[in-house]
Amino acid sequence: MKKSTNRSTLLTTLLVLALICQSCEQKHQEETKEVKKEVLAEPEKPEYFLLRPEVEKAYGYSHAVKIGNDIKISGAVSMDDEGNPTAIGDLEQQMKNCYADLDKILKHFGCTFDDVVKEDIFTTDMAQMLEKSAYRAEIYKNGFPTGSWLEVKGLALPEFMVEIELEVHKPE
Repeated sequence: MKKSTNRSTLLTTLLVLALICQSCEQKHQEETKEVKKEVLAEPEKPEYFLLRPEVEKAYGYSHAVKIGNDIKISGAVSMDDEGNPTAIGDLEQQMKNCYADLDKILKHFGCTFDDVVKEDIFTTDMAQMLEKSAYRAEIYKNGFPTGSWLEVKGLALPEFMVEIELEVHKPE
């Protein structure tokens, strides 16, 4: 009888342990599924912005692309809505026209020049650019972004004297 009781106790204990293990395994699988669900995220889709749609489509580019909190802005030049150069021969006015267009793009995304982290300037006349660069202090009131200034042989059209491109980080 004692053997039978010990055997029954042993079988009951084994059955209870098996049920506990099975329950733990099911719980672990459910937790793993939850973790997997959290890890799988939709890739962010780029948001494209065209400042002058006809001009940009004709030349094959977007003026700005936003992915997540980052915005890349193509080089702005001094042109009218039809793509014709403006302020020909006046580097300072061309620079102001570039910043006016860049400001429109920043506003579209809810940003300001304070959100700019990188600014690259291409010019056909570095000496004149250096003379006129003080204007940038009116644009960047809270500090200048990183960037490069490069003198180039030419830009898209011979009348363009300056082109400015930006990288922006939009805060949450």
